[in-house]
Amino acid sequence: MTTYRFKARVSKKGIIRVPVGSHLLDKDVEVVLVKHDDATSKEVSAASFIDKWAGFLPDTDPEDARYNYLAEKYK
Repeated sequence: MTTYRFKARVSKKGIIRVPVGSHLLDKDVEVVLVKHDDATSKEVSAASFIDKWAGFLPDTDPEDARYNYLAEKYK
């Protein structure tokens, strides 16, 4: 089974239009509807990203890791 994904709007009459030129026209299909949530499509600001992910990694100095890596590499 092949899956196709496209965005569509359900009209007030309950009609969903398949994109023009689709090879699905006049074929039997199974329809699964997923409501588009506006909250998932909005852009994330840099400040909100930092607030969310700050402290996710352990508090280590990246310079130490870089020094140890290079020291091992060029022994």
